[in-house]
Amino acid sequence: MIKVLVVDDEELVRTGLRMILDAEPDIEVVGDARDGDEGVALVGRRRPDVVLMDIRMPTMDGVEATRRICAGGTGARVVVLTTFDLDEHVYAALAAGASGFLLKDAPASQLTHAIRVAAAGDALLAPSVTRRLISRFTETPDRTRPSLPDDLTPREAEVLSLLAEGLSNAEIADRLVLGEATVKTHVARVLAKLGVRDRVQAVVLAHRAGLAR
Repeated sequence: MIKVLVVDDEELVRTGLRMILDAEPDIEVVGDARDGDEGVALVGRRRPDVVLMDIRMPTMDGVEATRRICAGGTGARVVVLTTFDLDEHVYAALAAGASGFLLKDAPASQLTHAIRVAAAGDALLAPSVTRRLISRFTETPDRTRPSLPDDLTPREAEVLSLLAEGLSNAEIADRLVLGEATVKTHVARVLAKLGVRDRVQAVVLAHRAGLAR
């Protein structure tokens, strides 16, 4: 059972999301919060697997709440909710550790799929989103190109380049003709060797290092 926490300052949105998710046999809504401050507190008490996080809220916005949740060590994955996919706050939330984002007008099937993908440890980054994300993070005055660890094996470098394309574990497994469990192991080793927190940071590093374009 995937445990989900909903954080949104609009009661109608929280109620609607709960109704959709409670209808799924493998998803349980363990709570909802009106702002980021309340959401962070509930994560500590309810221990959700996935947090659906609104971006713009009073008291504490979704960016700061995401940063605190991802730094808190609970293992909860954050999927940010936004009205516009070019919202500047989305990039800040991804940098803070969010696993991806979802538009508020997405169909119910996409919402439930996003939760399952996040719970499985994958990032919700379509290739078009990845390109915008990379562009955002690489447009800096510092043109120093980071280097990749010397102990990355050829297979791990291959997995990293596919991550940089925005592929999920299942898609990487299909491309490399490997089992998905094997791919998960490779991804975990890549993240550890790169010293990054999640797939989003790995993608940014891969592009800055010139491994993917």
